[in-house]
Amino acid sequence: MLRAVKKHNSKMVSNRHKTVYLFVLLCCLLASCSKLKQWAYQGIDRDQWQQPDKVIAALQIREGEQIADLGAGGGYFTFYLAKAAGPNGKVYAVDIDKGTNDLIAERAKKDGIANVATILANSNDPLLPQSGVDLIFTSNTYHHFDNRVVYFSNLRKYLKPGGRIAIIDFDRRAWLEGLLRHYTPSEFIKREMEQAGYTLRREPTFLDRQSFLIFTRSD
Repeated sequence: MLRAVKKHNSKMVSNRHKTVYLFVLLCCLLASCSKLKQWAYQGIDRDQWQQPDKVIAALQIREGEQIADLGAGGGYFTFYLAKAAGPNGKVYAVDIDKGTNDLIAERAKKDGIANVATILANSNDPLLPQSGVDLIFTSNTYHHFDNRVVYFSNLRKYLKPGGRIAIIDFDRRAWLEGLLRHYTPSEFIKREMEQAGYTLRREPTFLDRQSFLIFTRSD
């Protein structure tokens, strides 16, 4: 009898936890769709599999560089890039989603990070400053672009002499993203970027579910 009561109480607690979880989730949805998107962009245990410190080191960013975080989303890499660029540098968080851009701007203001600015892009052009940038960085976004050869060919005008484009995207090793079609095989990226007028310079291999490719302009 006592065991049955304990089992009944445990079931009640479990159901209560589920109800609380659903209520919190509903509140998040109603309160801010952008915050939910930001949480989704961060992913689960992302620091472990994304290895952001190693990514930043591999980019070889120099103090004072101008950087575009293309498809910044929730801003996961934006602030890592800003720290690497230093106070004399600048990071443009670029996205077509005004809501996530606003969240990045709010965080930058709250934390007193003056070298981050947001750009509301359109689907065909990131609308970067005409003066150009030293690095265009994009993570887990490449597979979302339409007409990639044309799009990245047009980005050439935004790269300063000696500038580079770094692309991180899920590849065939990412089984969940593969099921969702949110990945690009690295050989596709290499071929498309060559067609767009770029040369592969480096290919760091420490990421276990993503390719990491760094290009410069061919001319």
